[in-house]
Amino acid sequence: MQKTQIAIVEDNVIIRDNVMRFITLEKDFESAGIFGSVEALMHTAGLDASYQPDILLLDIGLPGMSGLDGLPVIRGRFPDLDIIILTTYEESDKIIKALSSGACSYISKKSSLQEIVEGIRVVLAGGAFLSPSVARGIVSHFGGTRTGKASVITERQREILRLLIDGKSYDSISQALSISVETVRTHIKKMYRLLEVSNKTEAIAKYNRGEV
Repeated sequence: MQKTQIAIVEDNVIIRDNVMRFITLEKDFESAGIFGSVEALMHTAGLDASYQPDILLLDIGLPGMSGLDGLPVIRGRFPDLDIIILTTYEESDKIIKALSSGACSYISKKSSLQEIVEGIRVVLAGGAFLSPSVARGIVSHFGGTRTGKASVITERQREILRLLIDGKSYDSISQALSISVETVRTHIKKMYRLLEVSNKTEAIAKYNRGEV
């Protein structure tokens, strides 16, 4: 049986040894090398033209070249390599940059060793694997303002915003909705805070962009 060749680039000796040790408990997985930096991986690749792992687990915070900066370099040498980011970083900008730079999956180091193995198997089956916390980061990035901020605006606040868009004054809104002017002001203050805006113009702009 031909085993899947898995390499890891990780500067923390304990983490990389533990991860590789657990991974290679799987009968169909085999270590293709443990490296402390992108430079070390590329050095090995330079010495052996036939060197070709099937899967690479790549950290982001590394000495020398970071994992993010190293992705296009690695991709240039190994165009068919499946690269899985394994890192503590869960910021949406890093996740998106990694995925757009050639990584096929993104796993948090908070994941269990078994989850890392599951992620590798998903990739081998042709899929992409994201840790749940990472997936939430992606959702938050692309839909956070719309689903996270705007959705908590009450229907009453939406009514008030529509009336503001129509050019109505606080008094006119108060009369139209049969509420006090002070209540109108309170709703507007809360709405601005939820939309992360400071005035009517910004709130209307968000509405026109479909973010409310």
